[in-house]
Parts: sequence; C-alpha cells; structure tokens
Amino acid sequence: MTNSSPAPVAGTLPPAIDGKLAMGWMHTARFLTTAAQLHHLPTIDVPEIAFVGRSNAGKSTCINTLTQQKQLAFASKKPGRTQHINLFSLGRQGITDAVLADLPGYGYAAVSRSDKIRWQQVMVNYLITRSSLTGIVLLCDPRLGLTELDEALLEAVRPRVEDGLKFLILLTKADKLTRAEQAKALSIARLQAGGGEAKIFSALKRQGVDEVAQLLWQWSHPAIPADAATPAEPSVATDSAEDSLAP
Repeated sequence: MTNSSPAPVAGTLPPAIDGKLAMGWMHTARFLTTAAQLHHLPTIDVPEIAFVGRSNAGKSTCINTLTQQKQLAFASKKPGRTQHINLFSLGRQGITDAVLADLPGYGYAAVSRSDKIRWQQVMVNYLITRSSLTGIVLLCDPRLGLTELDEALLEAVRPRVEDGLKFLILLTKADKLTRAEQAKALSIARLQAGGGEAKIFSALKRQGVDEVAQLLWQWSHPAIPADAATPAEPSVATDSAEDSLAP
C-alpha cells in the first residue's frame, strides 16, 4: 500500500488524516520483538506508544481491532500471566515510523501480591524512564472505573505528561453501557486524565476505532523542526535498566 497521506512540513503541525488512511496505517503493524527484561528492549529512534491497563481491560482486543489483525496481540487464557513487553512496528513500504508497546496486564486476582508489586514497579520504571516513549494509552473498563493501581500509574507518569507526553484514557467495552452511562464515564475520565485525553471505545460496535487510529497517527507524526534529520530505523542497542519482568 502506498502512503497517500501528505508529509508534515518542517515547523508546522502534522496534517489531518482521515479515518480510512489512519486505519490503513495501523494495519501495517508487524511484530518487532519481545522482552522479558527492560534492558533487553531495543533503543527506538521513532515515536513509541505504550498500551497499558489491568488484566481483562480489553487491551489485546483493542490492539487487534485497531490493527485489523486477529492475533497480533496475544490474549492469554490466564489473565495476568503474560510477563513480556511486546513491540510492534508501524510504517508503510518497510519504513518504521512508530512503534506500539504492549505492556503486561496488572491487578489480576490469581497473581500473587509479590508478583503484582513487581510487575507494577517494572511498568512504572518503563513509563518514567523510556526515552522513546511518546504516548501512553491507559485502557479501563468503565464499569469498574480506575483502580488503585491505575491511579498509582497515573501519578507516576504525571510529571512526564505535564512535560508533553501524550496520554489517553481509553474506556473499553463501551457497548456494555447505555449512552447516558457512556457520557457520565467519559466526563469522569476526562477529569482523571490530568492534562491527557479520554475516549470511548468498543471493538464489538467499532465505536471510537477510527478516532483512536487518527489520534495515534497524530501522536506519531508531530511537527518537524526545521533542522530535524530523517528518522532512523530502530537499532538493537539496549537500555541500561535491569528490571526483570520474569521471576
């Protein structure tokens, strides 16, 4: 598929892109690598967007719906057991211009308390230290609202959001709510986003799918400084963090 969207002009805002083109871009997603430890993650020289949320929030379904690939993001039969960070590259004609990071789900009741604490710390370390991180999508089941772990994560990343990191609370499984309930949940989430955004999403009803794809494209194609160089392909150098996702 050829890239029919216009390229950003140096020093300007990125051009608007319609839902069809944004979804076409999302469909280019392909597996890049997986890592059980933070220091095994490659250094990325393009925008990186992390998907994070408690187990059963619909993270894998959301990623698969956005990329129109049924099994790109793996949904474990035992929620909370997946202990790897999975990276997926995005870009047409073999050129990577963004990376999606699928982080382990957290908060599942069947996982030991020590594992919960360890996984939370690993994710917080990733979210506050990952230099290539451009945006965070926090998935939340609006019927449950933000949990204590979600709020702790929000507090940890707040300084980066205040410094310009993009942030989105995505209310999944919206088809389970009435329109009035959706509106109320969205209003609450916008207050909790702390400078970020909030959107309604339903994979079943395809509600908000195009809008989220458009937003992620915008995040990945920011204004280009006049003296900016052409982005390089992701290298395989590793970060120095030593935190492990596996026991």
